[in-house]
Amino acid sequence: MKEEKELQRLENRLTRFQTPHTYAIIFFVIIAMWLLTFVIPAGKFTTHDVEFTDASGNVKTKTVLMAETFRYAYNLDTATLKQELTGLSQDEAKLSDLGVDPAALQDFLATDSAGWSQSALDEIGLTDPVLYSLYGDSIYDMSHKLHNTATLWGTDDYGGFGVLNYLFEGLVTGDKYGSAVGIVALILVVGGAFGIIMRTGAVESGIYAFIRKTKGLERFSLPLLFLLFSLGGATFGMSEECIPFAMVMVPFVIAMGYDSIVAITVTFVAAQVGNATSWMNPFGVAIAQGIAEVPILSGAQFRIIMFIVITAAAAGYMMFYAEKIRKNPQLSAVYEIDAYFRNKIATESEGSHSEFKLGHKLVLLDMAAVLVWIVWGVTQKGYYIPEIASQFFVMGFVAGVIAVIFKLNGMGINEMASAFQSGVADLAGTAVVVGMAKGILLVLGGSDATVASSLNTILHGMGVAIGGLPVIVTGWLMYVFQSLFNLVVTSNSGQAALTMPIMAPLSDIVGVPRQIAVLAYQLGSGFVDAFTPCSASLLGVLGVARINWMKWAKFQLKMQGFLFLLGTIFIVIAVAIDFS
Repeated sequence: MKEEKELQRLENRLTRFQTPHTYAIIFFVIIAMWLLTFVIPAGKFTTHDVEFTDASGNVKTKTVLMAETFRYAYNLDTATLKQELTGLSQDEAKLSDLGVDPAALQDFLATDSAGWSQSALDEIGLTDPVLYSLYGDSIYDMSHKLHNTATLWGTDDYGGFGVLNYLFEGLVTGDKYGSAVGIVALILVVGGAFGIIMRTGAVESGIYAFIRKTKGLERFSLPLLFLLFSLGGATFGMSEECIPFAMVMVPFVIAMGYDSIVAITVTFVAAQVGNATSWMNPFGVAIAQGIAEVPILSGAQFRIIMFIVITAAAAGYMMFYAEKIRKNPQLSAVYEIDAYFRNKIATESEGSHSEFKLGHKLVLLDMAAVLVWIVWGVTQKGYYIPEIASQFFVMGFVAGVIAVIFKLNGMGINEMASAFQSGVADLAGTAVVVGMAKGILLVLGGSDATVASSLNTILHGMGVAIGGLPVIVTGWLMYVFQSLFNLVVTSNSGQAALTMPIMAPLSDIVGVPRQIAVLAYQLGSGFVDAFTPCSASLLGVLGVARINWMKWAKFQLKMQGFLFLLGTIFIVIAVAIDFS
């Protein structure tokens, strides 16, 4: 008996060691990336705007890097620079073309060149890209490469970004249209809205009514739901939108006898499968094709076949796992975590939630109407994070009014406000994770191609490394590179802007059609979004399901291998048929 207790204690210690908290995982990733910047020197590119035609036929512009302009960061050779600028000051026509004030330049030349800095040059219009276009590397002291390494502690106002300030800096990065500020705000608003929804009891009552009606056939709904979410990813790049859907799907799927891993797979993973195999996603493949100067929506037939095959295979993989869990729920890595939802469902099934009232039906109708409104807005009107947040707030407010009128769960005005507050509190931890994930990118120097960073050097190095190899190997390595790159840069449009200007011309050199370079990009940027801890959307849905990222990774690593194999097969087929 004593030996059994000792073994149990040892098992508990090992379990705790193997499943660190998501916050701890991200912290150690942050430190690892920070140490990497001491080893990898900083590099940068010059950028320019390119025009492309989107899926709707509208001409748009995107700022992309110029692959041939990569250079490491060096200190200025002020002696050489002074000679060059002295000559430039005599060329009034050139100064006019550059938009540089001759008087300002003369005043600058009168200062001590030993104290010159790029920031001072920026003030008179001689930015780093302008100087590089004029003089190349000649104005730099190339004896020593610089590193863009964050200090241990600091802020933008005092000493520059410090690695131990990654949480705050990550949280305040961006604006209302993107990560992290926009997504954090969206998560909190959605959490409040669904706090009201869940307080009404409509979701639970609807689940039980559905299960009673289908009488064991409910499992066939999973492949259909997988297909629907995959279509969402394929048509409009569904990602952040999965967070509120997951709030409904997690209790629904667990009530059917599965686990929360299945719920996240049928929503978020399915959307990323569709994203990876899309023929029309305006935020992914359309931008990549535009940058690569490939006709928009070209290759659609091949991609539609790929979408059907991979979506069906991925849904089959999910169902194989799901049925194994349904037959033996304790095999689930999240069995203990899901106890929260099972207990909640069991408690509510014994109460008034088991009765499906008119008020419950109206709340669910409100949800369905708003979700249709969101899909319509995103696909037809270009709604994004601010509009989606507003729509979900409307949904929660209307649901609360319905609950007050029909007295669902004894709801009143104060209970409605408290439910909103509780919903916000439930997702506050998830919102913090979004800021942490953004901090990883900041530690590497950010994703701005014009700012010297280790990330830019990694990007350039990988582009060079895969050149000069057999065509089929190069095509496959492009896929590998895009997958690895997506571990850090999870924005589809951002990854396209950073990588396609390098991959497209590289494909010309090695004889790989540019269409295949685009294919490698979309497969890599799509599948890995369902795995990387840098994905704010993934961490958002995991937070909703209360799943630790490490436990998710144990499941997803195998599925990523399966999806990578499928992606490899289609890359090989594309090379074999000269897909263009």
